[in-house]
Amino acid sequence: MPEQPKGKGRRVLIALLPLLLFFGLAGVFLMQLTSGRDRSIIPSALIGKPAPTLALQLLDGAVKNGQPVPALTSEAIAGKLTLVNVWASWCVPCRQEHPIILGLSTDDRLTVVGINYKDKNDAALAFLGELGNPFSAIGVDPKGAAAIDWGVYGIPESFLVGPDGTIVYKHVGPFDEASVRAELLPAIEKALAQKK
Repeated sequence: MPEQPKGKGRRVLIALLPLLLFFGLAGVFLMQLTSGRDRSIIPSALIGKPAPTLALQLLDGAVKNGQPVPALTSEAIAGKLTLVNVWASWCVPCRQEHPIILGLSTDDRLTVVGINYKDKNDAALAFLGELGNPFSAIGVDPKGAAAIDWGVYGIPESFLVGPDGTIVYKHVGPFDEASVRAELLPAIEKALAQKK
């Protein structure tokens, strides 16, 4: 019987290694897909921590109810239950959620403010002029520095900040009626109950 070369077993193992790695990774991904977890929920390291400092420039020319809208600063939200919405005129999902943000701005329990993300001033004003302005204060974030501080993954994103300045809830993506009813409104109720 002829003797096998000593390196043949090693070569076969090396040849099979990519295939074994592929099946291993495929198994991990399959477990994640079938785990039952809601993959739209992205955890935030900021929940339960103080909101990042806000010292943004104003959106020049923005008005609400005929009055100029001030710049978004930490003082603008101090002591108030506040929804901070990160948005842009070029963001299609922001346009889709805007009627809901407008509706939330009529809730007397809540102050709604906006961070205008990497946008042009005229485009942002046109967006608000066409769809309405729900924001009591707006800060512009032309380079995305504030969004980084807030841990924004993509826009729209919204943060509920308690009257004590702590972030109590984060929503990634556009709000719809179901997410407002199932997630945001209970978070508002909980934050208000803790204030008492």
